[in-house]
Amino acid sequence: MLSAIAEGLQRVFQLDAELWRIVLLSLEVSLSAVLLATLLGLPLGAALAVKRFPGRRGAIVTLNALMGLPPVVVGLLVYLLLSRAGPLGELGLLFTPGAMIIAQTILILPIIAALARQALEDAWREYEEQLRSLGAQGMQAALTLLWDARFSLITAVLAGLGRASAEVGAVMIVGGNIDGVTRVMTTAIALETSKGDLPLALGLGFVLIAIVLVLNAGAQLVKEAAQRRFG
Repeated sequence: MLSAIAEGLQRVFQLDAELWRIVLLSLEVSLSAVLLATLLGLPLGAALAVKRFPGRRGAIVTLNALMGLPPVVVGLLVYLLLSRAGPLGELGLLFTPGAMIIAQTILILPIIAALARQALEDAWREYEEQLRSLGAQGMQAALTLLWDARFSLITAVLAGLGRASAEVGAVMIVGGNIDGVTRVMTTAIALETSKGDLPLALGLGFVLIAIVLVLNAGAQLVKEAAQRRFG
Protein backbone atom coordinates (compact mmCIF):
# COMPACT_ATOMS: atom_id res chain seq x y z
CA MET A 1 0.00 0.00 0.00
CA LEU A 2 2.78 2.47 0.90
CA SER A 3 4.54 1.75 -2.37
CA ALA A 4 1.31 2.46 -4.28
CA ILE A 5 0.89 5.78 -2.43
CA ALA A 6 4.50 6.73 -3.13
CA GLU A 7 4.16 5.86 -6.82
CA GLY A 8 0.87 7.77 -7.00
CA LEU A 9 2.52 10.89 -5.58
CA GLN A 10 5.46 10.40 -7.92
CA ARG A 11 3.14 10.37 -10.94
CA VAL A 12 1.56 13.61 -9.72
CA PHE A 13 4.82 15.51 -9.19
CA GLN A 14 6.50 14.14 -12.29
CA LEU A 15 3.58 15.50 -14.35
CA ASP A 16 2.55 12.11 -15.70
CA ALA A 17 0.94 12.79 -19.10
CA GLU A 18 -1.95 10.34 -18.70
CA LEU A 19 -2.83 11.56 -15.22
CA TRP A 20 -2.78 15.27 -16.05
CA ARG A 21 -4.74 14.77 -19.28
CA ILE A 22 -7.52 13.26 -17.19
CA VAL A 23 -7.27 16.09 -14.63
CA LEU A 24 -7.52 18.82 -17.27
CA LEU A 25 -10.56 17.20 -18.90
CA SER A 26 -12.20 16.87 -15.48
CA LEU A 27 -11.67 20.56 -14.77
CA GLU A 28 -12.99 21.52 -18.19
CA VAL A 29 -16.20 19.51 -17.71
CA SER A 30 -16.87 20.40 -14.07
CA LEU A 31 -16.08 24.11 -14.34
CA SER A 32 -18.16 24.44 -17.52
CA ALA A 33 -21.10 22.78 -15.80
CA VAL A 34 -20.72 24.99 -12.72
CA LEU A 35 -20.60 28.12 -14.89
CA LEU A 36 -23.78 27.16 -16.74
CA ALA A 37 -25.58 26.13 -13.56
CA THR A 38 -24.54 29.37 -11.86
CA LEU A 39 -25.77 31.54 -14.75
CA LEU A 40 -29.13 29.75 -14.63
CA GLY A 41 -29.41 28.95 -10.93
CA LEU A 42 -28.65 32.33 -9.34
CA PRO A 43 -31.36 34.24 -11.25
CA LEU A 44 -33.81 31.40 -10.58
CA GLY A 45 -33.03 31.45 -6.86
CA ALA A 46 -33.32 35.25 -6.79
CA ALA A 47 -36.69 35.18 -8.55
CA LEU A 48 -38.07 32.63 -6.08
CA ALA A 49 -36.73 34.68 -3.17
CA VAL A 50 -38.33 37.95 -4.26
CA LYS A 51 -41.45 37.18 -6.26
CA ARG A 52 -44.72 36.00 -4.74
CA PHE A 53 -46.97 33.99 -7.05
CA PRO A 54 -49.45 31.09 -6.87
CA GLY A 55 -47.59 27.80 -6.55
CA ARG A 56 -44.42 29.40 -5.21
CA ARG A 57 -44.29 27.10 -2.19
CA GLY A 58 -44.68 24.08 -4.44
CA ALA A 59 -41.89 25.36 -6.68
CA ILE A 60 -39.58 25.76 -3.68
CA VAL A 61 -40.40 22.28 -2.39
CA THR A 62 -39.77 20.82 -5.85
CA LEU A 63 -36.48 22.68 -6.19
CA ASN A 64 -35.32 21.45 -2.78
CA ALA A 65 -36.31 17.89 -3.69
CA LEU A 66 -34.32 18.09 -6.94
CA MET A 67 -31.16 18.70 -4.91
CA GLY A 68 -31.16 14.96 -4.26
CA LEU A 69 -31.51 13.86 -7.88
CA PRO A 70 -29.93 10.40 -8.35
CA PRO A 71 -27.00 10.85 -10.76
CA VAL A 72 -27.66 7.59 -12.58
CA VAL A 73 -31.25 8.63 -13.29
CA VAL A 74 -30.07 11.98 -14.67
CA GLY A 75 -27.49 10.13 -16.75
CA LEU A 76 -30.15 7.81 -18.12
CA LEU A 77 -32.49 10.67 -19.03
CA VAL A 78 -29.71 12.61 -20.76
CA TYR A 79 -28.66 9.40 -22.54
CA LEU A 80 -32.20 8.93 -23.86
CA LEU A 81 -32.34 12.55 -25.02
CA LEU A 82 -28.99 12.39 -26.82
CA SER A 83 -29.15 8.85 -28.20
CA ARG A 84 -29.74 8.40 -31.92
CA ALA A 85 -33.40 7.60 -31.31
CA GLY A 86 -33.79 10.56 -28.95
CA PRO A 87 -35.05 14.06 -29.77
CA LEU A 88 -31.53 15.53 -29.63
CA GLY A 89 -29.73 12.62 -31.25
CA GLU A 90 -28.88 14.60 -34.38
CA LEU A 91 -26.55 16.83 -32.34
CA GLY A 92 -24.14 13.92 -31.92
CA LEU A 93 -23.30 14.84 -28.33
CA LEU A 94 -23.55 11.39 -26.75
CA PHE A 95 -20.19 10.08 -25.47
CA THR A 96 -18.60 13.52 -25.69
CA PRO A 97 -17.57 16.04 -23.00
CA GLY A 98 -20.61 18.10 -24.05
CA ALA A 99 -22.97 15.37 -22.88
CA MET A 100 -21.14 15.18 -19.56
CA ILE A 101 -21.45 18.95 -19.10
CA ILE A 102 -25.19 18.76 -19.74
CA ALA A 103 -25.64 15.95 -17.21
CA GLN A 104 -23.60 17.72 -14.53
CA THR A 105 -25.39 21.02 -15.14
CA ILE A 106 -28.76 19.33 -14.58
CA LEU A 107 -27.44 17.78 -11.37
CA ILE A 108 -26.00 20.92 -9.80
CA LEU A 109 -28.49 23.53 -11.03
CA PRO A 110 -31.05 22.72 -8.28
CA ILE A 111 -28.31 22.83 -5.62
CA ILE A 112 -27.09 26.29 -6.60
CA ALA A 113 -30.61 27.64 -7.12
CA ALA A 114 -31.98 26.28 -3.83
CA LEU A 115 -29.07 27.49 -1.70
CA ALA A 116 -29.11 30.88 -3.42
CA ARG A 117 -32.86 31.18 -2.86
CA GLN A 118 -32.46 30.62 0.86
CA ALA A 119 -29.63 33.14 1.22
CA LEU A 120 -31.38 35.76 -0.89
CA GLU A 121 -34.72 35.30 0.85
CA ASP A 122 -33.03 36.10 4.17
CA ALA A 123 -31.50 39.20 2.59
CA TRP A 124 -34.88 40.16 1.09
CA ARG A 125 -36.52 40.13 4.49
CA GLU A 126 -33.86 42.53 5.73
CA TYR A 127 -33.78 44.91 2.78
CA GLU A 128 -37.29 44.63 1.30
CA GLU A 129 -38.60 47.93 2.64
CA GLN A 130 -35.45 49.79 1.70
CA LEU A 131 -35.44 48.41 -1.86
CA ARG A 132 -39.14 49.13 -2.35
CA SER A 133 -38.65 52.70 -1.13
CA LEU A 134 -36.00 53.10 -3.82
CA GLY A 135 -38.41 51.78 -6.45
CA ALA A 136 -36.71 48.41 -6.96
CA GLN A 137 -39.26 45.68 -7.62
CA GLY A 138 -39.42 42.30 -9.29
CA MET A 139 -36.31 41.26 -11.20
CA GLN A 140 -34.67 44.62 -10.53
CA ALA A 141 -34.83 43.90 -6.81
CA ALA A 142 -33.66 40.34 -7.43
CA LEU A 143 -30.63 41.50 -9.40
CA THR A 144 -29.83 44.07 -6.71
CA LEU A 145 -29.89 41.33 -4.08
CA LEU A 146 -27.68 39.12 -6.23
CA TRP A 147 -25.07 41.83 -6.49
CA ASP A 148 -25.26 42.76 -2.81
CA ALA A 149 -24.99 39.12 -1.65
CA ARG A 150 -22.49 38.04 -4.31
CA PHE A 151 -19.82 37.00 -1.84
CA SER A 152 -22.28 35.05 0.31
CA LEU A 153 -23.40 33.13 -2.78
CA ILE A 154 -19.91 31.68 -3.20
CA THR A 155 -20.98 28.91 -0.82
CA ALA A 156 -23.81 27.89 -3.15
CA VAL A 157 -21.46 27.78 -6.13
CA LEU A 158 -18.90 25.74 -4.19
CA ALA A 159 -21.60 23.25 -3.21
CA GLY A 160 -22.36 22.79 -6.89
CA LEU A 161 -18.68 22.40 -7.71
CA GLY A 162 -18.30 19.77 -5.00
CA ARG A 163 -21.19 17.78 -6.44
CA ALA A 164 -19.80 18.06 -9.97
CA SER A 165 -16.27 17.08 -8.94
CA ALA A 166 -17.42 13.96 -7.10
CA GLU A 167 -20.00 12.78 -9.65
CA VAL A 168 -19.53 9.35 -11.25
CA GLY A 169 -22.80 7.75 -12.35
CA ALA A 170 -24.17 10.32 -14.79
CA VAL A 171 -20.88 11.05 -16.56
CA MET A 172 -20.14 7.34 -16.83
CA ILE A 173 -23.46 6.76 -18.63
CA VAL A 174 -23.40 9.71 -21.04
CA GLY A 175 -19.62 9.89 -21.48
CA GLY A 176 -18.81 6.21 -21.73
CA ASN A 177 -15.46 6.65 -19.88
CA ILE A 178 -13.57 6.62 -23.19
CA ASP A 179 -9.81 6.89 -22.75
CA GLY A 180 -8.52 10.24 -23.96
CA VAL A 181 -12.01 11.48 -24.79
CA THR A 182 -14.40 11.35 -21.83
CA ARG A 183 -12.40 9.79 -19.01
CA VAL A 184 -12.46 12.13 -16.01
CA MET A 185 -10.96 11.77 -12.54
CA THR A 186 -13.89 10.07 -10.82
CA THR A 187 -14.56 7.54 -13.57
CA ALA A 188 -10.83 6.89 -13.97
CA ILE A 189 -10.43 6.28 -10.23
CA ALA A 190 -13.29 3.76 -10.30
CA LEU A 191 -11.89 2.01 -13.38
CA GLU A 192 -8.25 1.92 -12.29
CA THR A 193 -9.18 0.66 -8.82
CA SER A 194 -11.15 -2.21 -10.35
CA LYS A 195 -8.18 -2.98 -12.62
CA GLY A 196 -5.78 -2.92 -9.69
CA ASP A 197 -3.80 0.11 -10.93
CA LEU A 198 -3.75 1.74 -7.51
CA PRO A 199 -0.92 4.25 -8.18
CA LEU A 200 -2.89 6.01 -10.92
CA ALA A 201 -6.12 5.87 -8.90
CA LEU A 202 -4.36 7.25 -5.82
CA GLY A 203 -2.58 9.95 -7.83
CA LEU A 204 -5.89 11.13 -9.27
CA GLY A 205 -7.45 11.00 -5.82
CA PHE A 206 -4.70 13.20 -4.39
CA VAL A 207 -5.16 15.74 -7.18
CA LEU A 208 -8.95 15.75 -6.78
CA ILE A 209 -8.71 16.40 -3.04
CA ALA A 210 -6.07 19.11 -3.59
CA ILE A 211 -8.23 20.89 -6.19
CA VAL A 212 -11.27 20.91 -3.90
CA LEU A 213 -9.21 22.19 -0.96
CA VAL A 214 -7.53 24.93 -3.01
CA LEU A 215 -10.80 26.14 -4.54
CA ASN A 216 -12.58 26.20 -1.18
CA ALA A 217 -9.68 27.95 0.54
CA GLY A 218 -9.45 30.51 -2.25
CA ALA A 219 -13.16 31.21 -2.13
CA GLN A 220 -13.06 31.61 1.63
CA LEU A 221 -10.16 34.07 1.39
CA VAL A 222 -12.02 36.09 -1.23
CA LYS A 223 -15.14 36.14 0.92
CA GLU A 224 -13.25 37.23 4.04
CA ALA A 225 -11.33 39.92 2.13
CA ALA A 226 -14.58 41.27 0.70
CA GLN A 227 -16.23 41.31 4.10
CA ARG A 228 -13.31 43.28 5.56
CA ARG A 229 -13.36 45.74 2.68
CA PHE A 230 -17.10 46.25 2.32
CA GLY A 231 -18.10 45.50 5.90
